[in-house]
Amino acid sequence: MLKVGLTGGIGAGKSEVSRLLVEHGAVLIDADRIAREVVEPGTPGLAAVVEAFGSEVLAPDGSLDRPALGAIVFADADRLAVLNSIVHPLVGARSAELEAAATGDSVVVHDVPLLAENGLAPLYDVVVVVDASPETQLDRLVRLRRMSEEDARARMAAQATRDKRLEIADIVIDNDVPLDELHRRVGAVWADLAQRAAAA
Repeated sequence: MLKVGLTGGIGAGKSEVSRLLVEHGAVLIDADRIAREVVEPGTPGLAAVVEAFGSEVLAPDGSLDRPALGAIVFADADRLAVLNSIVHPLVGARSAELEAAATGDSVVVHDVPLLAENGLAPLYDVVVVVDASPETQLDRLVRLRRMSEEDARARMAAQATRDKRLEIADIVIDNDVPLDELHRRVGAVWADLAQRAAAA
């Protein structure tokens, strides 16, 4: 089994790269998706978040009000650290379960947005960083995700710097390119990863 950590700044195109890797045959463990699952209504995770942040982070239906929580934590590093201390251990445990279920020769791709921020690179055999210029990231966030420029810049600033991400990369996928070129680049990376998995 080859354990791959996949990361990239917000708006860099990491989700598209993970989707393409799955098409090639990767087993995907999506930290963001798991992070949503571990705070669904009725979970110990949601109870812990409410205990830490108060009932104002709940929507009327009892689910987590993500925008309300986001407004609290994205502006305050200490509050974000509290949230991470609740969610990250739960995500780690669930990720380990999913990884254990994969077959021996699998390429297991862990899609981890905050891999650089949380010093997680040593957990993986290979770290793949999806990279794009800050200008490209900002354009995608404003144009495709309909964020305000101010919100987009704040979210980018809350993440690791581009240099910090590139420092931990074993493989960099430059995504300042059209989609068809990205497909070609991901195909080449997949061939490399599959070869490494077979050798492992």
